[in-house]
Amino acid sequence: MNNANGLPFSVNGELPKLQSPVLVAMLTGWIDASGAAAAAMEHVVKETDANMLVEFDSDTFMDYRARRPIMELRNGVNSQIVWSVPHIKVGKDTSGNDVLLLSGPEPDTQWQFFCRTVAALAKEMGVTKMIGMGAYPFGAPHTRPVGLTSTSPDAHIAERLSFTKSTMDVPAGVEAVLEHAMHNVGIPAMAIWAQVPHYVSTMAYPLASAALIDMVCLESGLSIDTSSLRRESGVQRERLDQLVNNNPEHQEMLGKLEEAYDSLHGEMGSTSPDDVPIPTVDELAAEVEQFLRDQQSGD
Repeated sequence: MNNANGLPFSVNGELPKLQSPVLVAMLTGWIDASGAAAAAMEHVVKETDANMLVEFDSDTFMDYRARRPIMELRNGVNSQIVWSVPHIKVGKDTSGNDVLLLSGPEPDTQWQFFCRTVAALAKEMGVTKMIGMGAYPFGAPHTRPVGLTSTSPDAHIAERLSFTKSTMDVPAGVEAVLEHAMHNVGIPAMAIWAQVPHYVSTMAYPLASAALIDMVCLESGLSIDTSSLRRESGVQRERLDQLVNNNPEHQEMLGKLEEAYDSLHGEMGSTSPDDVPIPTVDELAAEVEQFLRDQQSGD
């Protein structure tokens, strides 16, 4: 049910007076290879010391049979029911800039109403820009920088961004609908997507999380430290390199991916990524995961 004011959300206290806040969005439930975007949002929440501001109404937006709440049972006592709902947190970056963070699960229903509601709240709080985050598997090597792509309903923003641009019809997540809702109320909106090497897309990939946050900062003017993610990615890089070096087939696969990547970025010959034979996600990801488990068991 809606709160006492008849609104599809509740506010912790009152909406604060913020100074030109940026809204960063990442709602779980759609494509997120390696959980890179979710990990990026978790890192931003921690680094900005963000606190709960708005919780959206579960009865309005969630399907309980698809996403059941959690009953916390303690010594036979049903102590509480934990509802998983979209929410907005508020925090500050290292330079004191205000930031709003929209996260939690995608709504199960009433997407357009949800996005109009978020856009109205953003307008009321003076949001100057919305940036969404996502990640998808891609035929790229882990030895190269993380590739980024972008979407925006604003052709001028799309033209300005130097990321890879695609032309296709694909199923949308709620973040794509949110871009339009923001655009309709005059708030510039975009999404940044990280390309995660397909063979590690079932495990954490902190390099992609760091790349997403760094680009959000570049586009928004926020200051968020990603050094811990970079350190984690360094450790993972060493383990992946060791795995590849121990297997001639993987060395050949990686070399061809590197050649295709460099060609695509104008650094080498004319090899097309479509011409590169690569193992399936399941084939290499299973072996990589087993390798990392073996490494952890030996620690």
